Amino acid sequence: MSSELMDALRQLAREKNIDEIDMLDKLEQTLAQTYRKTLDLENEARVTIDRESGRICVLELVPVGGTEEEPVFEESDITPPDISRFAAQAAKQVITQSIREAEREQIFEEYADRIGDSITGTVQQSDSRYTLIKIREGVEALLPPSEQSSSERYDHNQRIKALIIDVRKTSNEPSIVVSRTHPNLIKRLFELEVPEIYDGILEIKSVAREPGLRSKIAVSSREAGLDPVGACVGPKGSRVRMVVAELRGERIDVVPWSEDPASFVAHALSPAKVSSVMTNDAEHTATVIVPDDQLSLAIGKEGQNARLAAKLTGWRIDIKSTSQAVKAGIATAVSSDDSQVDDGDGRCIAVTSTGIRCRNQARPGSKYCGVHEKEDAAE
Repeated sequence: MSSELMDALRQLAREKNIDEIDMLDKLEQTLAQTYRKTLDLENEARVTIDRESGRICVLELVPVGGTEEEPVFEESDITPPDISRFAAQAAKQVITQSIREAEREQIFEEYADRIGDSITGTVQQSDSRYTLIKIREGVEALLPPSEQSSSERYDHNQRIKALIIDVRKTSNEPSIVVSRTHPNLIKRLFELEVPEIYDGILEIKSVAREPGLRSKIAVSSREAGLDPVGACVGPKGSRVRMVVAELRGERIDVVPWSEDPASFVAHALSPAKVSSVMTNDAEHTATVIVPDDQLSLAIGKEGQNARLAAKLTGWRIDIKSTSQAVKAGIATAVSSDDSQVDDGDGRCIAVTSTGIRCRNQARPGSKYCGVHEKEDAAE
């Protein structure tokens, strides 16, 4: 090879971000294998390439003594006159391989740092084994059946969003694995639709999800006066509607997060109205009392609403109707418990002996009306 070819190789290595030394080492190894076969050598061969001039030298390693563990070789120069032709063919092969390896490494490094991020891609192929998603030219991701929602179908050229959950090195291309069912996908989708979340003004505290069916998210605000639920829902539901559309109609409940476990549990059971909540910190359980006509709504179809509320809050939840609470003898105890929930409507939080929440307005600075405030003080 000429010095001009060496310069060209170096330039290409810089442009493609290929290790020049590694590329030339591979070229020497490839040429050694090529010449051993071409020249039908009985012994091993070694090739050296002068890093400045590009001169190639082929050496046969002839055993001259030593032991089996440590043989001694004599190098015999057998460089053929037409070496440039072989060198050019080998260089093309090595350069192509080096470029592919460099591109694979770049893809791996780029996406290994993006685990937990969302991507947008186009469905290229979908069958019972996996769905292949093209992220950009030369980069594809796998959406395995275990990460697909049972209610979704993926059509060719359909654009979808997914969450990167794993990036692996393989013998061919880096394997980027994505998910459509991971709870954090909802977080990323809301970040795209709600600038306040992306900017850190709002925070999604927790997510509970049954993919393709229904999800709940708990949100809080770091800015006083900003309604976190309203900001996430958007004007006339525009923001949450975009997330629902991306998830193919999956229902999403947005509820306010609270440091108070009783309030958080009550909000998590939305859209059901909760009369009161008693919490047991030691057992991490919450007993919830709801009006009789809210019991089925609080539990949800096949227990879904209660199940999601428990996942969202991390509390084991026992839901009772008012009449059930009265029969169980816990309605009176609830009426004087400080963990009862104030729905923010200004009403007294006391529950009467009949299990019905008091309809009087609470006194200023108190959770109780005048009557129940005196009763609470007397107790």
